[in-house]
Amino acid sequence: MSPGAKKPVYSRVLLKMSGEALAGDKGFGISADILKRIAAEVREVSELGIQIALVLGGGNIFRGLDGPAQGIDRVSGDYIGMLATVMNSVAMQNALEREGLFTRVQSAIDIHQLAEPFIRRRAIRHLEKKRVVIFAAGTGNPYFSTDTAAALRAIEIKAEIVLKATKVDGVFDKDPMKFKNAKKFDRLSYMDVLKKDLRVMDGTAISLCRENKLPIRVFNINNRSNFKRVVLGEKIGTIIS
Repeated sequence: MSPGAKKPVYSRVLLKMSGEALAGDKGFGISADILKRIAAEVREVSELGIQIALVLGGGNIFRGLDGPAQGIDRVSGDYIGMLATVMNSVAMQNALEREGLFTRVQSAIDIHQLAEPFIRRRAIRHLEKKRVVIFAAGTGNPYFSTDTAAALRAIEIKAEIVLKATKVDGVFDKDPMKFKNAKKFDRLSYMDVLKKDLRVMDGTAISLCRENKLPIRVFNINNRSNFKRVVLGEKIGTIIS
């Protein structure tokens, strides 16, 4: 780091991204351009000496909650969604390795040909060795979202913060994509999120973070270098604590 440069305010973070974010403007599937850009940003943050874990959603391929509308029961739908997150994780691993980063995928369901099983101590050791760890397949259980998986894994690996990457600039009182007068919050308490039903993360994830005093920062991943700005301590997006 050059003299006078900002220093990171975190040493270990967990970045949570929705599957939809990987689809880009297509709205479905995986955008090679988005993967490349995110991987480059992760590399820049890693070069600051920060240990990085990732959790990716699977909504760009399949959402378990949409299963019943397609004639698929909720449990089966959730398992299909878990497999979608594995697909995204392997794609992200490939993109990160193209950027020169050593990467491991750990899955909550056994897929030995593609990923290691999730083992907490091994995950921490990978992070200590400056490897990026991608946690796939949610918690391995139906009825739990990847937001909950992100909160749980962050607590297990002792991350200092969950960074929730979204398509908007933080948490708003209503959908800013639909309402021009939507109000952005700079800071919220966990209880504010639950009482106002703001849906930035599901209630289980928020409750887990609250019980373990794990802060969440919500920010716009579509703005280049925002990930780096957040870990350098810039007050962008919304902090939940």
